[in-house]
Amino acid sequence: MGADALIDLPSVVVIGGQSAGKSSLVEAVSGINVPRDSGTCTRCPMECTMSSHASSWSCTITLRIGFDRNGRDLQKPTNVPFGPTITDKSDFEVWLRRAQAAILNPDMSSSTLYTKTAEELGNMKNTLKFSRNVVCVSIEDPDATDLSFYDLPGLIQNEEAEIVALVKNLVEYYTKKENTIILTTIPMSDDMENQQSMSLAKAADPDGKRTIGVLTKPDTLGAGAINQRRKWVEIIEGRSEDHTLRHGFYCVRLPDDAERAQRLSRAESQRRAAEYFDTTPPWKDVTDRHRFGIPGFVSDVSRLLIQLIEETLPCLRDDADKLLTKCIKDLDELPPPLANDPQIEVLGRMNAFCDVFKRFLNGSHEDKRLAQRNRTLYATFKRDIRGTAPDFRPFSQPEQYVPLDDTEGDMTLSERDPGVKVIGINDIRKVIQEAIGWELPNNVPYQAKANLIAQFTKLWVAPSERCLAGINDVLDQVINTLISTHFGRFKVLEDYFGKLIRIQVDIYKARAEIAVKSALELETTPHYTQNTHYLQTLRDKWLSRYKTVRSRPSQYKIRHIREDGGPPETPKASKVRTSSDNGNEWGQGCFSPVASQASVFGSVPTEKNNKGSKGHINSTPVAETLEDKALRALAEAGYANLRISDLARLLPPDPFEEELVVMADVRAYYHVAYKRITDHIPLTIEHALHHALAGQLSQSLLTSWLTDITSGPNISERMNELVSEDASIAQKRIMLSTRKQRLLDIRRRLVTFTDSA
Repeated sequence: MGADALIDLPSVVVIGGQSAGKSSLVEAVSGINVPRDSGTCTRCPMECTMSSHASSWSCTITLRIGFDRNGRDLQKPTNVPFGPTITDKSDFEVWLRRAQAAILNPDMSSSTLYTKTAEELGNMKNTLKFSRNVVCVSIEDPDATDLSFYDLPGLIQNEEAEIVALVKNLVEYYTKKENTIILTTIPMSDDMENQQSMSLAKAADPDGKRTIGVLTKPDTLGAGAINQRRKWVEIIEGRSEDHTLRHGFYCVRLPDDAERAQRLSRAESQRRAAEYFDTTPPWKDVTDRHRFGIPGFVSDVSRLLIQLIEETLPCLRDDADKLLTKCIKDLDELPPPLANDPQIEVLGRMNAFCDVFKRFLNGSHEDKRLAQRNRTLYATFKRDIRGTAPDFRPFSQPEQYVPLDDTEGDMTLSERDPGVKVIGINDIRKVIQEAIGWELPNNVPYQAKANLIAQFTKLWVAPSERCLAGINDVLDQVINTLISTHFGRFKVLEDYFGKLIRIQVDIYKARAEIAVKSALELETTPHYTQNTHYLQTLRDKWLSRYKTVRSRPSQYKIRHIREDGGPPETPKASKVRTSSDNGNEWGQGCFSPVASQASVFGSVPTEKNNKGSKGHINSTPVAETLEDKALRALAEAGYANLRISDLARLLPPDPFEEELVVMADVRAYYHVAYKRITDHIPLTIEHALHHALAGQLSQSLLTSWLTDITSGPNISERMNELVSEDASIAQKRIMLSTRKQRLLDIRRRLVTFTDSA
């Protein structure tokens, strides 16, 4: 069936020494002439499959390539037809020589060997000395017995050690399988003990359950070799204690050189052999006549092979079903052959790409990874901008005091931009002095505030660029994936549209970069906002905060400077919250009297602190703080709804009042601009890059495509070129389709095997 390359079928293997008569046995069984040269002429396995279901003789040859030139297994064996169907037996031998030459010269084109003569082939210097690849011979012969067997190179002794080992390894490889019947040819002109083929067969089959001995050259025993003849008769009749096989031994007489030269028919050769065994002692006296001659031997081997196949039939069917299922699965995974008009196919794929791409960008696609990853990048951008907040500390030696990162004193930035410098009260005075021009006395120059604002806005360039670069990377990954998904079936089309799409992507990336720079430039000058209420509220809170802090410097002084160079410890009186904590946005939350007291004046007990273990209110009275007394007294005087932060207004004038006002103004404006830029940059990127690209991509691709195909001399040829299928895919489809048909045929014949047998 030719199925052994796909499933592990039971098989018959013919082995023997170089002069054991193996070639003559193969000729007698198959009815064909094999090459006969001095020395070793068979240098690769030959699989011979004979079928009697034909009205006339014919033969086809196939090369089964399952190993590379170094003898290593190939991932997928291939079957390569070799030459035409042979209908003249006399042509077979030279075609077999040509096929063997093709196996031994893997770098040579097989077709170049089709016309070579036997003499030319004999003079060739082959690339390989031996090969494990197989010449498969399929013979249709109405006079044949249905049988399939492997003929291996003859075992040799007087050759290079490497060649001897190669042939031996080849024999061991084929005989080790448990479902292999081993036919070992043994010349009767030599002792059984000298036969290497018997030693190898015994090593592979110690119990002799699947080995059959074929005794050749009985006519070479002289009339005086009485003891030798008696010993061989004991072996044939199964009476020898030293040489016992389950299926016994057969004795055959094969044509000699003179008879081969006469080209006797198979029937005439078998008649002469039968006459020899029937008239020549001691063979004529053996009772079991079935043990003599080719017909009985071939019939029994064929029956034995069928029996072995029947025993393994359930497993063989399962193997064929599994292979067929996998083959169909692999075939289904390949894209089907192009059925549409090329122009419709290209247009459909282009529109599908643009539609899916647009849904990726607007978040309506089921795959949300682009939106989710971009949101993460925008959150990182917001954190980075948050880290550029001015680090104002209203003291002459600011490094000795803790940062003031919000108006309530309960948050400290976890990540600060390395470009942010600590600025103290004297630093602010210096900035003011350097900005003084022709202002009247008691007027702080606006330029001083502008210079301080520029210190943090210039730090926004790097985070913006990092954010845009990250967004571009995500976009590239999505684009590459979608190009492969929608155009990858056709390599030329994928390269063509991939180039067009990436050109458009690069254009909009450049536009987005310009748009981001423009958005950043808006924050340089003028420094403006219409959100005046928010700005004024924050200004008042920060001014109160700075005044309060200055009135109690000991509360904010860094207690300890760490020797390991790490950040200094903050005062224990402060409740520290990082910028990533939940709660009100830092620098804009409402004052909490309790929080303010805890951060500025020390911790204040709450109702929760006064609860006992069972949840009851502790009866111990809470001591009223000075701030509480002051607020109560002011309320009694008619100044109600005041907070602790308002008490800072009662403090005496500060000699650095102007500097504190500048700090509060700049810090308040930072928060207004921070909230503005952290929205503006992401929206700018989304609109200038994603939405603009999605809106124009379809039209740009269609225009470029139509311009290209109409500018060429042959539109149809160009369209066919764009949707030309990758050669490897087409080849794989052909291979899998052929494999599928073979497996279907194998499966059908395995199902009907018992009936046909």
